[in-house]
Amino acid sequence: MHFKRYCKTLQLEENPSLIAEYKRIHSPGVIWPEISAGMKEVGILRMEIYLHGNTLFMIMDTVPDFDHDTAMSRLANLPRQAEWETYVSRFQKTSPDASAKEKWQLMERIYQME
Repeated sequence: MHFKRYCKTLQLEENPSLIAEYKRIHSPGVIWPEISAGMKEVGILRMEIYLHGNTLFMIMDTVPDFDHDTAMSRLANLPRQAEWETYVSRFQKTSPDASAKEKWQLMERIYQME
């Protein structure tokens, strides 16, 4: 299967109880269904988020013709997305009015095993 891959990072507040709650709200059956549905609607095929300390690392696989900036702008305007971003901002080292595009920073791939 052909796809594009994006890797992103974001910092959480250095607070163990907030980090535990952030993990909980991303667990199956707890994350708002509109959030996952919106990501699929804009062309995100798979997404995984990993945690180390207070650093999040996201792997996002998308459809081959995915345009990151266009998709992130579209996603920001889907139902409940802005509400979700405001809700999760209390866990993140970011502004409550920052969009997902502003919070999650794209990473540069510097190595790929041949």
